[in-house]
Amino acid sequence: VQLVESGGGLVQPGGFLRLSCAASGFAFGMGSMSWFRQAGPDRELVATIVSDGFNSEYADSVKGRFTISRDNDKNIVYLQMNSLKPEDTAVYYCNTPWSTLDWGQGTAVTVSS
Repeated sequence: VQLVESGGGLVQPGGFLRLSCAASGFAFGMGSMSWFRQAGPDRELVATIVSDGFNSEYADSVKGRFTISRDNDKNIVYLQMNSLKPEDTAVYYCNTPWSTLDWGQGTAVTVSS
């Protein structure tokens, strides 16, 4: 099992980024996937998408700004992040909603002017 996150970087407030998570070694298309972020000691669940991609849920802090999507043919889950705020600064990870897979290295997002 491998999760490889990418797409992070430094962006100004109000900017946007698209994160990608390439998954391998498990039945990616069979289950929900989530994005998490960690800025301190706790990891926060940010967004979740079901297996067929037709339903998703978001943390209140990102609702209306972030969009999770997936490509089951390519085994990739995306996180489109718009209207970024300094408080979005964190390392972002993907996993199942129950964190059942080994964590990847994450991708760092810094929102700063």
